Amino acid sequence: MAKPIEIYRLLLKRFGFLNWWPGETSFEVLVGAILTQQTSWKNVEKAIASLKKEQCLSLECLASINIKSLEKLIRPSGYYKQKARRLKDICSSIKDEYGSIDKLFSLDAQALRKKLLSYKGIGNETADSIVLYAANKPIFVIDAYTKRIMRRINKMPIDISYDSLQEYFEKNVKRDLELYKDMHAQFVELGKSYCKTIPLCDNCPANNICAYYESARSAKQARHA
Repeated sequence: MAKPIEIYRLLLKRFGFLNWWPGETSFEVLVGAILTQQTSWKNVEKAIASLKKEQCLSLECLASINIKSLEKLIRPSGYYKQKARRLKDICSSIKDEYGSIDKLFSLDAQALRKKLLSYKGIGNETADSIVLYAANKPIFVIDAYTKRIMRRINKMPIDISYDSLQEYFEKNVKRDLELYKDMHAQFVELGKSYCKTIPLCDNCPANNICAYYESARSAKQARHA
């Protein structure tokens, strides 16, 4: 079974340091993490650009803006009616309870995660993305790419839970903010570029340690024997 750090080093060698997640401020990262659910980052960028153009990328504006106006601004992100309501409600709750995003982010990682999960529309992956990339606190983000990659490389169970896979990474990877950020980004890049639903194994940077690739190669050799 390949160690996470071993996988990471292979990806880093291929992709280089990725410096991800995009966002000029912590608040922008939080908004992006909410808007990126069920859509591409390209669409999120359009929505964020609209918010910036209207000078509404702030806790105060999003808490007070008319819901119809917000729907129009974030329409490119998809599911805009649902996202507008959730984004406005989350910002209103943060403003009422904490007064500022900095005050919210002053909570320790687990307390912050618990608070974020209490907001409707924020699940495990979104909460952890906000903790890691917006609040700059080390917590490992699990997404669909990570699950798929670990299932193929290390034969992780297909039904492994979010919490179990997160615990695996946090037990086996040094607790380091920048390492957690870049490792997650590397897994996303691998999932997008090679470890797709239909994988492109031949040029994958991790194929020499991948159980799935080895099994597929053995089966191919057997067919041609």
